[in-house]
Amino acid sequence: MKTIALTMIVKNEEKVLPRCLDSVCKLVDEIIIVDTGSTDRTKWVAQAYGAKIYDWTWNHNFADARNIALDHASCDWNLVLDADEYINNGGAAIRQFINQENAIGRLKLVSQFSSDDGELSFAQSFISRIFPSGVRYEGRIHEQLVSDLPRIKLPVEILHDGYMKSKADRNIPILQIEIANNPKDSYSHYQIAKEFRGINNHVQACHHLEQAYALLTKMESYAPNVIVNLIYELIATNQLEAGLPIIQREQAFLQDFADFHFVCGVFYMKLILSNTKKYIDLFPLIEASYLKCLEIGETDQYESVLGTGSFTALHNLGSLYEVMGNLERATSCYKKAASYGYKPSEKRLQHI
Repeated sequence: MKTIALTMIVKNEEKVLPRCLDSVCKLVDEIIIVDTGSTDRTKWVAQAYGAKIYDWTWNHNFADARNIALDHASCDWNLVLDADEYINNGGAAIRQFINQENAIGRLKLVSQFSSDDGELSFAQSFISRIFPSGVRYEGRIHEQLVSDLPRIKLPVEILHDGYMKSKADRNIPILQIEIANNPKDSYSHYQIAKEFRGINNHVQACHHLEQAYALLTKMESYAPNVIVNLIYELIATNQLEAGLPIIQREQAFLQDFADFHFVCGVFYMKLILSNTKKYIDLFPLIEASYLKCLEIGETDQYESVLGTGSFTALHNLGSLYEVMGNLERATSCYKKAASYGYKPSEKRLQHI
């Protein structure tokens, strides 16, 4: 039987670390914790779970810290988690995977965040987190595994609520160094844009997304999200006319991405309201965009926001029908969205 170690880097995580370790301690053979300078009870919590703890001076390089943790692990395989993550289900699949495969395991990460309207939302993506010993990371931030091994999606779900607390003060300076060293790295521009968006600096977010978009080859796994986020930021910075040619240009590339059609629906409404006389002919595209979202549905193919292929598309469609005076169709959409437990639709049903 193959063995697996949990490897982590932490700092001042006493509040969330027990949740993480509770979710995984029975699944692993060893727990390796690299502490980069905690001043709370983080190390005491880790000791209670039998972790091997190593102090390391933070040098603003996540790959270095990850690799130090991996160097201390003695198992056949490694599982990497952050303290604000925890395994929600599918843990048994990890053992089956490490005993049968020679590959890198990609786990579904479901991240909680606050949307622009203040509602609690969830984004999902697949991340490479299980791999054989000997594989290492590179990259100062948003570090990536260096390996030619195939990558396989596993039925294991990780929940993450770290986006509810901004880490922009830490991450933006690191990403600025990365961009200074490699100004044509679209990924760094994309990541720093997400940090700026998280602190509502939409001007900087839009600037870096424009840079990322200009540098895309369309082969990048994150390319669809660069385009979608750019459209959102053009809306936020009231550069609506700049968004229309992007949408028209990317229709074929993103025809099966619900998040793209969702933002198109939002965009067309904003554009029409900005100049109704000029853009009223685009009004049917709002309904068409949300119907396309529902036709595509929820999918694991892309990094996406949960609901764009189901309940939030239904809710926005309901809002459109309500504005049009078609209360029967609006009610139908709200009821379908409410069946997912979507609170805004439940509220609209009380007032319609």
